[in-house]
Amino acid sequence: MKAIAVDPGAGEPALVERPRPDPEPGEALVRTLRVGIDGTDHEVIAGHHGDLPAGADDLVLGHEAVGIVEDPNGTALEPGQFVVPTVRRRPDDSNEFFERGEPDMAPSGEYVERGIVGAHGFMAEYFTSPAEYLVPIPAELAALGFLVEPISITEKALEHAVASRSAFEWDPESALVLGNGPLGLITLAMFESVLEFDRTYCLGRRDRSHPTVKLVSELGGTYVDSRETPASEIPAEHEAVDLVYEATGHAKHAFETVEALAPNGVGVLLGVPEPWEFEVDGGRLHRELVLHNKALLGTVNSHRGHFEAAIDTLAQLPDWFTEELTSGVYDLENYQDAFDAGDDVVKTAIEFDAV
Repeated sequence: MKAIAVDPGAGEPALVERPRPDPEPGEALVRTLRVGIDGTDHEVIAGHHGDLPAGADDLVLGHEAVGIVEDPNGTALEPGQFVVPTVRRRPDDSNEFFERGEPDMAPSGEYVERGIVGAHGFMAEYFTSPAEYLVPIPAELAALGFLVEPISITEKALEHAVASRSAFEWDPESALVLGNGPLGLITLAMFESVLEFDRTYCLGRRDRSHPTVKLVSELGGTYVDSRETPASEIPAEHEAVDLVYEATGHAKHAFETVEALAPNGVGVLLGVPEPWEFEVDGGRLHRELVLHNKALLGTVNSHRGHFEAAIDTLAQLPDWFTEELTSGVYDLENYQDAFDAGDDVVKTAIEFDAV
């Protein structure tokens, strides 16, 4: 079968031949339909993130996938059922985080991630997976199934944000998304179309003629150019917000988030920055957190329940938004175009088989 693999940091993704996998007991064989590409894939390709499976010379990419069950192999799944795979897997036979259904809370070394760290991904014509990590998706949503994984990341982030404010009555009205990449735009769409925040803002570093800025406006959000107004100055220019969602990996945003928050607000950090030393007024930030009951938390990955919630959310997103979000879906013959990170590219996917 055909697959797309890379030696992290050593070059471009390549189309390779691999044996079609045989499912082990408890696993199903899935025929891949579409696989999305995001910033993590580009970080793996560049060698900034990720690791090879043990004994492997390269890594099959892909963690945002949707497929169709080819062989249930004795599991409760059915042939022809559309499924979305979760990302994390056990590194060994026993793991307390997986036993509790909380693989997303496992620390480094206690998991592998398909297509990212220590395990081949889904960017192949077929893949196998334990049935417990395959989440059914309705046929009418299958073409957009590659968006479920990124939506699930936000589902978890919101769950944890709400949990951090559960000790008192918290009724957020305003939200700020830091970053107008695919994850930031998906989250803004959730804030506007599903959660129905009264006021939303999206901060980025792109000119106002960029297609993502148009999407922000069409969703009903206010675009903030960080070259003109840093996150820390948004309260002065607009308003302090109840919720900040950081999806940039820009290290300073973690500290600017504290200043952007309204009293009792919460900031959720999802970006993974490179090491960077700079000066901050630690006393002022500490005081802001304490005197105004603010919270700052980090989150990564998601579990099956978040994927299930993400499928419900996907069904509620406007059709026009998901169409404009996706810059292109490419077949295997043109797979390299899907990795083009040109300035006008928003979200791309590779199609292995027709949906």
